[in-house]
Amino acid sequence: MRYVVGYQSDERGVDALALAVAIARAQGAQLYVILVLGEDAPYVPADQETNPQGRRVNPDERQVRTAQRTVLELVPEDVEVEFHVRQGRSPAAVLIETAIEVEAALIVVGAASNGLLKRYTVGTVANALLHASPVPVALAPRGYRRSDPIERLTAFIGQRPGTDAAVDVALVAAGRRDVPLRLVSLVQLGERGDHGEDIDAARRHANAVLADAVQRLPRGHEARVEVVHGRTFEEAVDSIDWLAGELVIIGSSRLAQKRRLFLGSIANKVLRVLPVPLVVVPLEYERAESHPLG
Repeated sequence: MRYVVGYQSDERGVDALALAVAIARAQGAQLYVILVLGEDAPYVPADQETNPQGRRVNPDERQVRTAQRTVLELVPEDVEVEFHVRQGRSPAAVLIETAIEVEAALIVVGAASNGLLKRYTVGTVANALLHASPVPVALAPRGYRRSDPIERLTAFIGQRPGTDAAVDVALVAAGRRDVPLRLVSLVQLGERGDHGEDIDAARRHANAVLADAVQRLPRGHEARVEVVHGRTFEEAVDSIDWLAGELVIIGSSRLAQKRRLFLGSIANKVLRVLPVPLVVVPLEYERAESHPLG
């Protein structure tokens, strides 16, 4: 199994690399780290560059050497890694093309954020990936440095299209990794009214999903369900307890094309306040034999 990692020589690149290592560890997954240069960049391979005394200095080659050295230093010995340079006008398009070419199961990138609590504001590359990638995309929040293996998977569930693919990925991944699985149903209560019926309906649906999950997980595997609510989806997410080694899985919008990503309105609201990494799964993702986290 191979994961494509979008690397850049800044904090976001380090965030993406740390998350990729955490997901890949103990799974035999290989990291295919990509540094994307502009298609007009005067990139010259190292064996064609003259020394500084010859007054021919190649800043792109220096950038590549520094990036490669950093990547190899940051990736631990128990994770296989390859470093590659690609050129193109759109970094997102290059990452998608590479993922298809090498049959990668996941694309991992860092997401920009503001504030003190590692909140996301999705950057240009991540946003483009979320609208076009045919494979799942993992987003690392700003400042993510935890490279230990994932400790628990949380899948957001609901009754809208897109949920089934996310739950399928979570089930396969939790079973193979032997980590606990938590299924979370979010209920937005609004400002007024009696919301008991909404909460009860969410609990019935969540328990049905859990019952099916238990049947599909290895015997004795830990799985549970939580129904959380608030006046807004953001408030509901803020009320959830998170582990340091948590990874959230969510499905793409019902408006997305089949096997393409699109982050819907609810997922966008969740992303604003989510303090842990997130994997977005394309609608009707069908590669069960190579689920990205399994």
